[in-house]
Amino acid sequence: MVRFPSEFIKSLCAFDSLIVSISGVRGVFGVDLNFDDIMKLCRNFSILIKSKNCVVAQDTRPSSKILSETVIAVLMERGINVYNLGIAPTPVIFRESRKYGAGVMITSSHNPLQWNGLKFILDGRGINESELEKIKKQQKFSKEKIGSELQIDSNYISEAVKLIGKIKEGPKIAVDVGGGASFNVAPKLLQNLGCKVITINEKPGISSHGPDPTSERLNELIFATKKCEIGFAFDLDGDRVVVVKDGKKQASDITLGLGVSKALELGYKRFVLSIDTSVSIEKFIKDSGGQVHRSKVGEANVVDLMLKTNSQAGGEGSSAGFILPEFNMCRDGILTSGLVASMLTTKTFSEVLKFMKEYIQLRTKVDVKDLFHEKTMQILSEKMKARYSQLITIDGLKSIIDEDSWVLVRKSNTEHIIRISAESNSLGKARSIQKQVSELIKQSYDQARREKNN
Repeated sequence: MVRFPSEFIKSLCAFDSLIVSISGVRGVFGVDLNFDDIMKLCRNFSILIKSKNCVVAQDTRPSSKILSETVIAVLMERGINVYNLGIAPTPVIFRESRKYGAGVMITSSHNPLQWNGLKFILDGRGINESELEKIKKQQKFSKEKIGSELQIDSNYISEAVKLIGKIKEGPKIAVDVGGGASFNVAPKLLQNLGCKVITINEKPGISSHGPDPTSERLNELIFATKKCEIGFAFDLDGDRVVVVKDGKKQASDITLGLGVSKALELGYKRFVLSIDTSVSIEKFIKDSGGQVHRSKVGEANVVDLMLKTNSQAGGEGSSAGFILPEFNMCRDGILTSGLVASMLTTKTFSEVLKFMKEYIQLRTKVDVKDLFHEKTMQILSEKMKARYSQLITIDGLKSIIDEDSWVLVRKSNTEHIIRISAESNSLGKARSIQKQVSELIKQSYDQARREKNN
């Protein structure tokens, strides 16, 4: 019996239709996401599997097992040989798909438990826009010889240990796997690196908190880390990790910053950061002789720009998502935990924490009906150009206030809101910027409604 806190079971769906994007398919199982959708999308995906081999894995959601069985049956019907990892984290299946040629992960990551979905993987990377169109389009199929199914294990842990190297000091670490798919892999990796590990919420499908560690209080982990050197919390599919240090939950950008600092230590110089990632990480990279490209928000967009620019590392601060393409072309919270653990006794670790804590990022939203999103953003663009010297438009509207301060405005694709992210090395300044831009959005919204009425 899968048990999570009732408030997460009862939480309301934020969408009223199935979401299909390069980041994956997701929806509320039995409402937006049904078996017809699964079968259609998997049949279409089979056309892209040139190797005729596909790895399949699932997280620990209540609906994941039956969805996994459906995915496997459909792929076998299409002549695909299925290599079944069972319950395994997203980073593991991404890693294995490099060997087998393709993968399907049954998960909706950090979404509430009634959600589920699919992540489609080709040659170790998420699908691109052209591949997505083929998956969405109705296809014609010829009859195929039924494929086979084989249960497999992964070499992820040994391969990660080889990359990171043994940790001689044997630090004591608390790990909250949240009842998710990393219940076995994350603790074992840290143990094999030489760490002493305390595990919390280690039983698959049972957790004292919800699926998203970036928004949870993590009380048990916070308490445990008072007697440990560090703590890590994972989401249900193991691609997100949150750091808890000295009894305090660290900001998501700090988790990414620690991963980036380790990459710099390993000699990497070319990075991609999403446009909403802390300027402190960019400054740290440049101060260390590195280069930074900025991508649109979203893991898929970060990876896409990494491939185009031949970048070596980077990620997305808002999701604590560190990406090291040499090992995995996805957010890899499990690898990140090992990399961070290997830095614990170094001078760099304390320097990164101190430097990044000087920056404060605030996030808020303004209610704007989606009917007026486009017009409001158009009007806001002119207002922001008049007020701030630099406006970047690769994803929403971002203004650079000074070398330590910026603000980003993006419309929501799922709610009647416009989101604001503001950062500065002064809390007062960050609040002032946030307030100014909130007022500009409200003024722009009012103007958009007046123009429509006229």
